[in-house]
Amino acid sequence: MARPEKLRALLLSLLILVVLLAVWQIATQPVGGSAVVDDDYAKLVGAAAASGQKSAFPTPMDFGRKLVEQLSNPFYVNGPNDKGIGIQLAWSIGRVALGFSLAALVAIPLGFLIGMSRTVFDALDPFIQILKPISPLAWMPLALFTLKDSGISAIFVIFVCSIWPMLINTAFGVAAVRKEWLDVARTLEVKPLRRALLVILPAAAPTIMTGMRISIGIAWLVIVAAEMLVGGTGIGYFVWNEWNNLSISNILVAVLMIGVIGMLLDLCFARLQKAVTYRD
Repeated sequence: MARPEKLRALLLSLLILVVLLAVWQIATQPVGGSAVVDDDYAKLVGAAAASGQKSAFPTPMDFGRKLVEQLSNPFYVNGPNDKGIGIQLAWSIGRVALGFSLAALVAIPLGFLIGMSRTVFDALDPFIQILKPISPLAWMPLALFTLKDSGISAIFVIFVCSIWPMLINTAFGVAAVRKEWLDVARTLEVKPLRRALLVILPAAAPTIMTGMRISIGIAWLVIVAAEMLVGGTGIGYFVWNEWNNLSISNILVAVLMIGVIGMLLDLCFARLQKAVTYRD
């Protein structure tokens, strides 16, 4: 993109942000001297919130102050149920990294096997088609029952949700490798392992990276819901705990951090994908 186009895109983004903040500010202003709070929420937060002069939902300034407060000391520990947002994010990222890595160790070799053998594909395809549509969270009760540990159960759920995009994309990429390249490798009597590493892997790498990029995005989505179910630590637990404390500002800070981390993870895999993209 040319520099003037980048500048116009940046200005448009800033304009959209200003409009959104203005709408947010207007929506949280008092109407007729009373708070903009529905009856059910007024009962939930108490009469003070309902009779005050501003909405129970934070204004942009309230949110900004809470964001600065959380980021100025993100690693505090005031007890088992009161930890900084940095600690909670670290727990979530660690679980995603471990579950995702385990899924990659299984999905990529198995995807190679499926892509290189029609017999293996036909044998495993019914199992894949049955298991793939199952929501990862549906496995959580079984994981808790068998593993007896909420943290390990969350990692298992990440493993389950991460494995399918990588497996399917790897198999597709391997099966799509040009037949001429494989024929040349066979003519040169290249052994199967060397052929897989030196011919098939470089050709299938962009498709494999696409699957990994999809998987990491799904894993980051699922960990928030999983941690809401199991509790203890993690950004999902942080969101649920702040809801129990009726701290909407902290929830919004957590939502922003979830989005930022998700964006950074996607950017990392996008760069890796670009780096391994095969060029004729």
